[in-house]
Amino acid sequence: MTTKTTMNNELDMKRIPTHVAIIMDGNGRWAAERGKERSFGHQAGVETVRRITSECVRLGVKYLTLYTFSTENWNRPEDEVSALMGLVLSSLEDEIFMKNNVRFRVIGDVKRLPENVRAKLQETEEHTAANSAMTMVVALSYSARWEMTHALQNIVADVQAGRVHADDVNEELVGQRLETSFMPDPDLLIRTGGELRVSNFLLWQIAYSELYFCDTYWPDFNEADLHRAIMDYQGRQRRFGKTERQIEDQIKIDNNSTR
Repeated sequence: MTTKTTMNNELDMKRIPTHVAIIMDGNGRWAAERGKERSFGHQAGVETVRRITSECVRLGVKYLTLYTFSTENWNRPEDEVSALMGLVLSSLEDEIFMKNNVRFRVIGDVKRLPENVRAKLQETEEHTAANSAMTMVVALSYSARWEMTHALQNIVADVQAGRVHADDVNEELVGQRLETSFMPDPDLLIRTGGELRVSNFLLWQIAYSELYFCDTYWPDFNEADLHRAIMDYQGRQRRFGKTERQIEDQIKIDNNSTR
């Protein structure tokens, strides 16, 4: 069996992705297979968040974005939504942010969240604002279509008010109006739980992200699984629309410039 140490030794520490985004799927199915309520799986998933956050800091990841609660999740049973909101509050009490020097940020339609949850989110953001090892971003009451619609509404309002000219609307401007304007796009998107879709998550931002899917349910996802995903990422050539030859030539230029 591959150990954590062995997996870590196989990683190229110079090519750790700057930004890792994760769709944490499989909590409910993990609980159901154990004859438990779905909330039991979500609680186990919080423990996984703590472990993976610590490991990402150790590896040198600078941004970790976690898909925690989508706008579509509001359609789930009321008792499950209530339990999830409670978990959000309890997880924010965790000192993992200060212990690991992690800054906390939240993206999403937070106006829909209960007042006590909004207050705790703001308090945690303020309390961790000076932390610098890594930024953990929680996507809460979030969907990419909501995000892009909201950005478009703001741009249209600025155009109508004369603050922005229609000809100035470009990719850069759109990016500045997105919830994620404070960080780079994900290098690597991981989805656990065996599903092969992105479920309305960071649709604009993952245009050139490397996608990694695994069957492991989120509560069982561990450091070795994270290493495996990063190793898979490191084995790919990121071309961004260029040819393989162009990438190889650029690597040669970069290598020569560092000698």
